[in-house]
Amino acid sequence: MAFTFNVEENKDKINDLCNFIDEKKDIPGALMPVLQKAQTIFGYLPEEILDLIAKRMKIFPAKVFGVATFYSQFSFIPKGKYKVAVCMGTACYVKGAQEILDEFCNRIGIEVGGTSEDLKFSVVQTRCIGECNLAPVLTVNEDVYAYVKKSEVRRILRKYK
Repeated sequence: MAFTFNVEENKDKINDLCNFIDEKKDIPGALMPVLQKAQTIFGYLPEEILDLIAKRMKIFPAKVFGVATFYSQFSFIPKGKYKVAVCMGTACYVKGAQEILDEFCNRIGIEVGGTSEDLKFSVVQTRCIGECNLAPVLTVNEDVYAYVKKSEVRRILRKYK
């Protein structure tokens, strides 16, 4: 699924980013802070913004893209209002986390790492949440769910609809 970035609707945000770039562009190593700022402003890194960063900083687009794709902190699709993160650590995995992850994806209609068309949900797999004694565990934003069963996925999603 392709998400469309609307330049017109984001003019103020683009201006904020341009001001930030202008302050940092001559500092060695400024690309990382600029990419981080862009993601903070927009919630992800649309292609149009990567191109803008390259032009404004006078560096090759391939370098900007290369840095952005190297680090897992950067996303190229918008994140949903609710981020479902299913722990896939050993304890959770052994107790059925994969089945729970699959159920979330099936019910929302996306793949792992994806975002629903309505931008309501994103689903990711994560490593150890640190609550192995409560396995399987997942979070929806800051809410933690313990001892989750596949049959509870529907109820959990309804809470956020």
